[in-house]
Amino acid sequence: MNTKSNFKVIIIGCGIAGASLAYFLAARGMRDILILEREDQPGYHATGRSAAVLVELDLVPSILHLKLLGGRFLRNPPPGFSGNPLLEESGILITFQGPLWEQVSEMVPDLRQSGVVVDLLSQEETVSMIPVLSPENFDGAVLLPKDGHIDVNELLWSYLRHAKRQGAKLRCKEEVRDIKTDQGRCRGVVTSRGEYSSRWVINAAGAWGGRIRGLLGYSPVQLTAHRRTIITFAAPEGLAVSKWPLVADLSHDLYFSPESAGLMASPMDEDPMEPCDVRPDELMVAQTIERLKQLTPRLVFKSITNKWAGLRTFAPDQVMVVGEDPEVKGFFWLSGQGGAGIETSSAVGQIASELILDGRTKLIDAQIISPARFTA
Repeated sequence: MNTKSNFKVIIIGCGIAGASLAYFLAARGMRDILILEREDQPGYHATGRSAAVLVELDLVPSILHLKLLGGRFLRNPPPGFSGNPLLEESGILITFQGPLWEQVSEMVPDLRQSGVVVDLLSQEETVSMIPVLSPENFDGAVLLPKDGHIDVNELLWSYLRHAKRQGAKLRCKEEVRDIKTDQGRCRGVVTSRGEYSSRWVINAAGAWGGRIRGLLGYSPVQLTAHRRTIITFAAPEGLAVSKWPLVADLSHDLYFSPESAGLMASPMDEDPMEPCDVRPDELMVAQTIERLKQLTPRLVFKSITNKWAGLRTFAPDQVMVVGEDPEVKGFFWLSGQGGAGIETSSAVGQIASELILDGRTKLIDAQIISPARFTA
């Protein structure tokens, strides 16, 4: 093992959250950063299994705010940050029905005022764009033409590349097994390979975030991991799908999108799960097929080309958990990103770095995302 064992910050987990924090801390001049990843490689779990899109629309105000901040970074990253564009503006089309359509329609003026390019489409306009949709299943749609797919591999490794250039250390295949404390403050961690001391311990362990905090006893923050299933299949003959946006039906829980030479689809499932190397559930795969039959019968396929699942982790109120633990000083939460971790990573990473280095941030009301909100 490397002889250096004393760091200012130890980040547990090298998904997009941990990598982004390392980048922003290093950019502020911090050199003694250690990232510990229990898997063989960074981004193995949620980061590597996400549909990875920017969607500048959300019914949770704080998440929408973070998405808007994240979108600015993805479109205009710092000079030299990445070798390739981070965002493909392939578009996002979201259909709604009933009261949900009315609610979203009322949000559009504020979205436009925030700089989001957004169009409201009628049933006829929506079907004209995506002819496989049936108008009886929705009242209207929101089109976000400047949003779209994120190159998550480019984003993750750009964060890490810059952090490592500034001295951050990444150690994979090293699992945190205990957290050292003294007089109510974190002092470091014990891993499968040894012990490290640090001023801060960052909980960026994704679905395992609750277990990491559990090493210190009962936690005021209760995180729950939820499975999300995705399948891929060939597009029907004669149907040109490569230029389609990602299409999501939030009233009937289905999305589909061009993927390589075919399509991908998800039933938008959120089944509670224990943290694990999650695999797709056959019932959810069958539900995906059934919803495609009901909502887009022209997309019915003969066989699945691939299927996988990932974990999305939520706090009870669906809001991210970012800030110092209210009971254990030096233990810092960077958790509960739900399904928005990649698109908001630049905003959340910067916010977390400011809270650690300055004790405050101007990017968001820190109380909204603080773990202390669960102790009231």
